[in-house]
Amino acid sequence: MAVIPVIMCGGGGARLWPASGPERPKQFLDLLGPLSSFQEAVLRAVGLADAGVPVVVAGVGHLGQVRAQLAEVGVKAVILLEPEARDSSAAIAAALAWIETHDPEAVVVIMSADHHLPDRAAFAAAIAETLPAAGRGAIVTLGIRPAAPATAYGYIRPAAAADRVKPVAAFVEKPDAARARAYVAEGYLWNSGYFVAGARTLIGELQLFAPEVLAAARAAVAEGAAEAGVLRLGEAFRSAPRVSIDYAVMEKTKRAAVLPVDFEWSDLGAWDAIWAAAEKDPDGNVLTANSQALDAAQNLVVAPDHVHVALLGTRGLGVIVQGDAVLVCDLGQSQLVKTIAGAAPVAAGEGFASVAEAADWYEVWLRTAALPLWATAGVDPATGAFREALSLDGRPQESFRRARVQARQVFVYATATKAGIEGPWLAVAERGFQAFAERYRRPDRLFANAVELASQTRDESAPLYEQAFALLAMAALHGAQAGGGKLPTEALGTGLALQAYRHAAGGFRELGAHAFQANAHMHLLEAALAWDELDVDPFWGALADEIVTLALGRFIDPAGGFLREFFDADWRPAAGDDGRAVEPGHQFEWAWLLDRWGRARDDAAARAAARTLFQHGLRGVTRGVAVDGLWDDLTVRDPMARLWPQTEHLKAALLFGEDADVLTAAHGLRRYLDAPARGAWRDKLRPDGSFVDEPAPASSFYHVLQAVLPLVASRSR
Repeated sequence: MAVIPVIMCGGGGARLWPASGPERPKQFLDLLGPLSSFQEAVLRAVGLADAGVPVVVAGVGHLGQVRAQLAEVGVKAVILLEPEARDSSAAIAAALAWIETHDPEAVVVIMSADHHLPDRAAFAAAIAETLPAAGRGAIVTLGIRPAAPATAYGYIRPAAAADRVKPVAAFVEKPDAARARAYVAEGYLWNSGYFVAGARTLIGELQLFAPEVLAAARAAVAEGAAEAGVLRLGEAFRSAPRVSIDYAVMEKTKRAAVLPVDFEWSDLGAWDAIWAAAEKDPDGNVLTANSQALDAAQNLVVAPDHVHVALLGTRGLGVIVQGDAVLVCDLGQSQLVKTIAGAAPVAAGEGFASVAEAADWYEVWLRTAALPLWATAGVDPATGAFREALSLDGRPQESFRRARVQARQVFVYATATKAGIEGPWLAVAERGFQAFAERYRRPDRLFANAVELASQTRDESAPLYEQAFALLAMAALHGAQAGGGKLPTEALGTGLALQAYRHAAGGFRELGAHAFQANAHMHLLEAALAWDELDVDPFWGALADEIVTLALGRFIDPAGGFLREFFDADWRPAAGDDGRAVEPGHQFEWAWLLDRWGRARDDAAARAAARTLFQHGLRGVTRGVAVDGLWDDLTVRDPMARLWPQTEHLKAALLFGEDADVLTAAHGLRRYLDAPARGAWRDKLRPDGSFVDEPAPASSFYHVLQAVLPLVASRSR
């Protein structure tokens, strides 16, 4: 069978700043010898048995470097140029779409351009060993037997099997140090990111699990401009969802297999990895030509020949000189270099250099600050109930507790559990839900609105809005508990009890002054979708379909395509200013939900409406943040900018926007997270750029979590 190597040549190498940057990323640098890692990858590719002409997928701005470095090693390749980076699944799909038109029966070997793998013969032998399994329909990855516990890599747990190529039992995220030690002891493997599979097999799995990615890639290849061995992918490529191949396919497919290998390998992800892979002097130093070390050990110096670097009495130090930039770091801290790559430190409130950098920062903030803070200071230790708010220095601030906050925080900690974030989050969610159910559930299976703390009296009203969040909390908790229990029955009882809110003209009435509103329906739709995805009762799918029909037919203005807030009893725009109200945050939030429903139902009209809502939401982004309100001519009505619209902006930008949109939203949200207690936030930004001095509302965590998790998932894994 023909073997076609596909060399993935994206990535910015931010951890190798200042040597690596967007214009010359790490794969083109000669960090470990006369050849770059890209050139080494090319030579590995052509050394494979039955290898055809390699396919190189690179960014359009790197064409000159790709051509020059191919010429230096005397190799010809097909070059596919991305108009913008859309993560690994789109890049692989583009290569497959090209291969599909030239040799669809080929086996593809997906390779990284920026890894260190010096033993070409061992690599070729390993690939040859995977080919029979690939020919039988497996997607085989190379699993590196760990040289030591490492927190910089993802891991693979192989299933027990007699064959050398084993089924994959699980892919797991980068662990902390203790878990890394446990993984190594239990026989886990490092996830190398190399894949071997039949082209038809990979295309079929993309069609099954990421059809939008494959469709965009096929269209981009079909409309691409070809010239002298180069195909400039068409603009359709920009519409591919930004998602890694691990997340899009490998974590879902039943075809995943792994071949354990023992050869030397590194992703050269940071300066400590460069030091580890390089040849060292007797004291463990790695020094460039015009450098010296006295009474110094285990240091790394990378500098031009004309720069003299001298080390005296140092240990474990990295000194990197490039142009007018100098990095001095503890090699043990080199994973943090990306936070200063070409910009001021993110912690100072400045911008992110890339979406991946933003994802890294938010992941650390969520895992180490927000989740721990709100699970401790944000929880009543006596009952497990959740605090309504915290002062900006992390002290409880509350006189009442609303049902929506209890339910939202249950959702947060159950969702964090399901997302695999390490911590006692399931116990926090379960105890919180128990307190919520005991204190707020009414005999009719609905939930009371709030509890006043001083008197312990209960507001017995049960707004539709609160019931939506109770249902959402139960769905998240049921999902985190991996099924079983009484929650599906309890949730269905609450859902059936909502029939008392039904309105003769369709939909539901809300309590209070705005009986006919989109917002309560939006959150009820979110809860219905969550239960529908758990597939426990057809009631939820029918409820979701009903709400979407009402939204597309009534809530969204038929002429303008934007979503209104308030209506009369016939679901026509309410009289006066209420009927003219448009909220950018809700344009984003509804866009996300309609796209989610449209994907599940394969409904192109709903997804098109979602994209239009996103564009209208952008009309409310000024000063780098989404304001609270617009009029129905999409001019600014309320220039205040609360925190929650920023999260919805980010969440929708990840689905519909370009990198610039995502970074604008990530920058905007970051401003709100600068509080004395790390993990708290500010809520209201005035038009003059100052924040209202008030406690951090716990209710915002629901919004924040749902923006951060997809941002983190968007980065390469």
